Amino acid sequence: MQKIVPHLWFAHNAEEAVALYTSIFRDGKIVSTSRYPEAGREIHGMEPGSTMTQEFEIDGQRFAALNAGPHFTFTPAISFMVSRETAQEIDTLWATLAEGGQVLMPLGSYPFSQHYGWVQDRYGVSWQLMLPEAGSEIRQSIIPSLLFVGQNAGRAEDAINFYTSVFDDSEVGMVVHYGPGQEPNAEGTLMFGDFTLAGQLFAAMDSALEHEFGFNEAISLLVNCRDQEEIDYFWDRLSAVPAAEQCGWLKDKYGVSWQIVPRGMDDFLNDPDSAKVNRGMQALLKMKKIDIRAFEDAL
Repeated sequence: MQKIVPHLWFAHNAEEAVALYTSIFRDGKIVSTSRYPEAGREIHGMEPGSTMTQEFEIDGQRFAALNAGPHFTFTPAISFMVSRETAQEIDTLWATLAEGGQVLMPLGSYPFSQHYGWVQDRYGVSWQLMLPEAGSEIRQSIIPSLLFVGQNAGRAEDAINFYTSVFDDSEVGMVVHYGPGQEPNAEGTLMFGDFTLAGQLFAAMDSALEHEFGFNEAISLLVNCRDQEEIDYFWDRLSAVPAAEQCGWLKDKYGVSWQIVPRGMDDFLNDPDSAKVNRGMQALLKMKKIDIRAFEDAL
């Protein structure tokens, strides 16, 4: 099972977005669909029976999409870097993702890639499309990328070192720093870095340019935990904003949102016993950190 799953919060059109992504990326498929129970309607405000989440795979990687109302807006603070072997493949993806979206960096030649572009699609999700240097290996075709801006600018390398200290099977990869004369970015801050968490590739960058966005709950990183001990471990190390703790969600010291959940939560959400799902949902909505025993007792 993929340890860390990018989780996308949509207002109401998760199914539409998932249908698009699974149609344009390689090996796209919907893995599961869960629906809102009656329980918690006064909190989530969604119609019982309507789609709550869809888990899907693209390029062999698992994602999750949630319909939960217009509370958060996607920002480029977390984007997805997509590598392809040919410029034609980049162009094909770009044409669909840019339609109805917003171009952040035009598709073209840059010092770090002969064919690269950064776009927010029609739903607001950001994608960086890149043709790697000739002969270089594509280790992971879609890489979540964190952009540290505003008060977080200059903290990207610290975040990489922190995250790799928390997760097993983790290491710091390539690190490239800003040099002199690259203001407003301070010399020595991170121009680009990649790192591995639980065997999965991530990237991080600093930007001291003016940006009117930052990290928020629209994109969170869901951690599948094997037991209560592992839930406690990640919760204790990652949670830094007590006010943000709710129903397995937390924020770390950089403002990045995480979900710390037991494995098999999607199986529970898809249980055909609606009364059981209602009981479980009522228990979950009362929790901050998930208590597996209390959850199971509620069922």
